[in-house]
Amino acid sequence: MMVHSGWRTGNKLTLLRNGAEFFPALLFAIETAQFEIRLETYIFEADEVGLNIANALMHAAQRGVNVGLLIDGFGAKNFPADLRQRLQTAGVYFLFFRPEVSPFSVKKTRLRRLHRKLSCFDGRVAFVGGINILSDDDGEGLAPRYDYAVQVEGPVVSDIQQALARQWRYTSWVQLKKQLFKSFLRVQPPVVGDSLARLLVRDNARNRRTIEKSYIDAIQAASSEVLIANAYFLPGRRMRQALIKAAKRGVNVVLLLQDERDHALLQYASWAFYRQFLDAGIDIFQYKSGFMHAKVAVIDGQWATVGSSNIDPFSLLLAREADLVVQDESFAKQLRYDIRLHLQQDATQVVPEHIKNAGFALRWLVWACYGLVRLLLGITGYGGRKYLE
Repeated sequence: MMVHSGWRTGNKLTLLRNGAEFFPALLFAIETAQFEIRLETYIFEADEVGLNIANALMHAAQRGVNVGLLIDGFGAKNFPADLRQRLQTAGVYFLFFRPEVSPFSVKKTRLRRLHRKLSCFDGRVAFVGGINILSDDDGEGLAPRYDYAVQVEGPVVSDIQQALARQWRYTSWVQLKKQLFKSFLRVQPPVVGDSLARLLVRDNARNRRTIEKSYIDAIQAASSEVLIANAYFLPGRRMRQALIKAAKRGVNVVLLLQDERDHALLQYASWAFYRQFLDAGIDIFQYKSGFMHAKVAVIDGQWATVGSSNIDPFSLLLAREADLVVQDESFAKQLRYDIRLHLQQDATQVVPEHIKNAGFALRWLVWACYGLVRLLLGITGYGGRKYLE
């Protein structure tokens, strides 16, 4: 049932933490699908997890299920050719989104990646989140990669199915592929719960600012708490202002961000805003137990989002992303509890003394990375002049 502006009620949502909960649920959905499987991902590694999922997709195709697999041409540029051949031989429709042709290409379009992690099964069950198809075991001494997904049942599944179908049609049309993977499945997902949810997508057409605007609107309306856990956090000017204004009017604003373990350029650049955030009363924590890949938020214990979109120029200005936004106190409470648990067990709070006592080399590195990101945005023309002002 449509409520307004894309919101649908009557959904059942199951929060999935890390690969330990996500991959078994995904495999079960593949193994029990009867008619159609659509799956998109940015990374698809041929490790134990990836091979298990690939084998399940092949078995599904062999038993007559219509299976479409769309993976990003950069994120999965090392996808084995023999595995691709095996999938196609088994009957799986397979496409790369923007295949990576040359690492030296200077075309701006090569930066526009398919970063979504989205799937749908028989038009009745879907998954939205940030978890790629690869093992979340990052090595000895590190916790499993910290991330989330949502299993979705109910009316909003039809929106997810349509988003997957549109992206497949676009990709196959651009590449002049004959693998049109036409779907004749017509399912109206039944009301199975009482959660209000909305699928948000970011693309380079009509939905350029959809996800960013959703965050900003929710932050501006916050009255008690803004809790954000995001691995790559370099927000634009409007979101920074919204966070600072929220903190100054008494909202408890808490950020759980990645340590400097991965993608150092963006992470060091984000530190340029730490002093400004701390001065406004925003609490910042850095995740220390391993690699953090989460892209979630809870606001006022009611509004929540789980998806693939980071809060950085790559996600907000370039990539195709998909987030599920939820208005549900029970779901928001569960997600909030889990984020807070990681804050207590796996994170260290950044305090003003850390900024004050930072050495010259670190300060220089932070501002050099920030300047480089601004330069790259200027060169590419993405984001306009005001994104990082």
